[in-house]
Amino acid sequence: MRVFSVLSARAKESAEPARHRRRMLRRASNALRRRAATARAASTLVLADHDGANMTPSTLAALTAAGKLNPKSAVLVAGAPAAVAEQASKAAGVTAVFHVAAAPSAKGIADFVTKGSYSHVFAPVSNNTKDFVPRVAAALGVSPVTDVCEVISEDTFVRPFYAGNALATVKTQQAVTVATVRATAFEKVAAAGGAASVEPAAIAEAVAPELAEHVSASSGDSTRPDLTAARVVVSGGRGMKSGENFAMLEKLADKLGGAVGASRAAVDAGMVPNELQVGQTGKVVAPELYIAVGISGAIQHLSGMKDSKTIVAINKDKEAPIFQVADYGLVADLFDAVPELEGKL
Repeated sequence: MRVFSVLSARAKESAEPARHRRRMLRRASNALRRRAATARAASTLVLADHDGANMTPSTLAALTAAGKLNPKSAVLVAGAPAAVAEQASKAAGVTAVFHVAAAPSAKGIADFVTKGSYSHVFAPVSNNTKDFVPRVAAALGVSPVTDVCEVISEDTFVRPFYAGNALATVKTQQAVTVATVRATAFEKVAAAGGAASVEPAAIAEAVAPELAEHVSASSGDSTRPDLTAARVVVSGGRGMKSGENFAMLEKLADKLGGAVGASRAAVDAGMVPNELQVGQTGKVVAPELYIAVGISGAIQHLSGMKDSKTIVAINKDKEAPIFQVADYGLVADLFDAVPELEGKL
């Protein structure tokens, strides 16, 4: 009996690690099933960005980001005419469009998100969304994940910091994820081909002091495409020396069907208006072709254009940092190179 008892104890001891491994495997399997179920259950809402008359192309990029979690998303068009909602309904990957003509309150949008049981709310980064998305997140009692450039999973995202020189992987465990998306980091879904329904949404209107007062809107009389949506961007820096010299860049941009941009140094020097500034404190662009003329390449400028498909730099200083990110570089005097290039087009 003693021998049998000893053998039984030893058998129990040897079986214990196997039972422990089976328990760990079951836990891991259950965790994976829960994660998969959560991913399948992700319900995404995209807050459309618009200029009061048209939906901005950046909203199409936000739909792509939302599509990483769910191929179909609902879209909320608020504070815009019905024509903007119709534009949203034609975008690929849209299941339904909810429209409210009046400017809504942040709490009203938060209530709409809660009643719709949305797990994720996406919006493109813009001056408009920088204003109200944080207030929507606050009304929901969560912290927003801003400037997302990659969606890894339903709770894990990548965002840039240090002027785009480093990337942070952010994990959130909040009940609702509110995220703004860097439009240049995602391809845009097709703007046509969809046929989603447009439904009115009952959302409380914004009132003072939350309601912004529209004073005026001004823009140049240029017929060139918008800087953030242009296929080609020709930008000038401090090396242009004066605003009059930007005329040569305008001629080049017109021949290429592109837009004109500028570095902060050129804007601060009063050569061109602030609306042309590209960079960390200006506009973020990612055209098919970016031509940097007389731009040294400070990190603040690079953060606004480094996602461009092809970068061409023209600078007489061969040590200029811009050449480190350029696909093609020309060490030459811009006042000789640009007119020659423009003449050959």
